[in-house]
Amino acid sequence: MITASHNPPEYNGYKVYWDDGAQIVAPKDKEIIEEVNNVTDYSLVKRISYEEAQNTGLYNIIGNAMDKLYLDAIKKQVLNPEIIKEVQKDLNIVYTPLHGTGNKPVQKVLTDLGFTNVYVVPEQELPNGNFPTVEYPNPEDVKAFDLALKLAKKVDADVVLATDPDADRLGVFSKDSKTGEYVSFTGNMSALLIAEYVLSQRKEKNLMPKNPAFVSTIVSSNLAGAIAKEYGMHFVETFTGFKFIGEQIRNFEATGKYNYVFGFEESYGCLVGTHARDKDGITAVMMLCEAAAFYKKQGLTLWDQMLNIYKKYGYYREETVPITLKGADGAIKIKEIMESIRSNPPKTLGGYKVLEVRDYKTGIIKDTETGKESKTELPMSNVLYYAMENDVWCCVRPSGTEPKIKFYMGVKGKTMEDADKQLAKLKRDMLALADK
Repeated sequence: MITASHNPPEYNGYKVYWDDGAQIVAPKDKEIIEEVNNVTDYSLVKRISYEEAQNTGLYNIIGNAMDKLYLDAIKKQVLNPEIIKEVQKDLNIVYTPLHGTGNKPVQKVLTDLGFTNVYVVPEQELPNGNFPTVEYPNPEDVKAFDLALKLAKKVDADVVLATDPDADRLGVFSKDSKTGEYVSFTGNMSALLIAEYVLSQRKEKNLMPKNPAFVSTIVSSNLAGAIAKEYGMHFVETFTGFKFIGEQIRNFEATGKYNYVFGFEESYGCLVGTHARDKDGITAVMMLCEAAAFYKKQGLTLWDQMLNIYKKYGYYREETVPITLKGADGAIKIKEIMESIRSNPPKTLGGYKVLEVRDYKTGIIKDTETGKESKTELPMSNVLYYAMENDVWCCVRPSGTEPKIKFYMGVKGKTMEDADKQLAKLKRDMLALADK
C-alpha cells in the first residue's frame, strides 16, 4: 500500500501486507529487503502491460462490492443499535476527513446506523493531497481541528472527530458539560473510552468470547492493563506499531488459545474486532459515535464518561515528546543520546525510584533493588523502558520512520491535578536525559 498518510512528502513510502491482512513482521521484512537489494540491474525487473495485468488478474480495481463487504463487517460490532435510533436527532456530530479518504465510508456507515446530524467540514471534505487548509493533516495536532471546532460551535456539536488522510487513525474533541468547552482527547483516552464501552456492553449482554484478549503496546497507557483486568481478559503488550498487534491476532488464531477483542496503540489507532489486521479509523468513528449516543441517553458527554473512567480506575495520564534531529548529524546525535542513557541508567525519575530497567536491545530486564536479571519476551529492539513506583513509567526509542527520538511517559494520580503535576515533573527529568 503506497501512502504518505499525514507525513510530509520526504517521508513517503509504502507499507507491505502479508496474506493474513497484517503488515509484515520479522523475518518477512528482512527477506523482502534482501530480495530488493539483490536487484543490481534494473533492466532485469520484469514488466507487463496494463492490459496483460488486467487479463491475468494481477491488476484489480477495488470497488463498491468490497466497500459493502467491509461496511457490513464493521456494522456487526454495533452493540446498541436501538439507542442510536432513540437519540439520533439529539446527537450532533462534526467530522473532518482532513482532505483524505475517510469521508465517504464515514458518512455511509453513520447514515446506515441512523445518525442524522452529521456535519462534515466543507472546506476539508474533498480529497486533496496538498492539504490546503491545514499545516499538518494529523489528528494528533490540535491545530488540525481549527475548522472542525469552528463548525462544532456553530452547530452545538456533542463530539468532533477527525481521521488522518489514510483514515486509519482518529482524533477526538468532546464537550465538557460543566464548562461548555471542547476538550481534546489523546490517542490513549479515545481508544480506552471505546474499550471500556465495548467491553462493558459485551459483558452486560453476555457477548464476550471465551478467553478474550486485549492487546496494547509498551508505550501506551497502563490504564489498558487495568481495564483488561477488570473484564478478566488476557493482556498482551507489544512494541509500538500496529503490525505487532496484527501478529498477535494471527498467533491467537493459529493456537486457538485466545480470542482477540480489542487492541490499540497510543498514536491514535485502534481496532475493534478482527475484520481487519491494522488500525481502523472508520470503525473507531463508528464505535465512538455509538458510545456518544449511549452516554447521551444517560445525560453524559464523552468527556463526562472519560472522567467516570478515571474515577473508576485512577487518573492515568500520558505524554509523548518527540525531538526531531534531521540529517546525518541528527542520526549521530540520536545514537549518542541512546548510548548515553543506556550506559548511565537513571536511579530516579520524576521523584520516583526506578524499580526496573528493560533494555530491549540486550533483551534483559534488571530489577534495580535485587540486581536480578531476566529476559524480555519481545524481540530485540533499540528501546529503553523504566518502570517506577506507583505505576509510573517512561520509555525512550528512536523513531523507525522519522528522524526523531521519542520520549514516552505515564503516571497514575489520585486526581487530575495530581496526575498532571506528576507528569510535568517526569517530563522535565526525562528530557534532561537528552541534554546529558
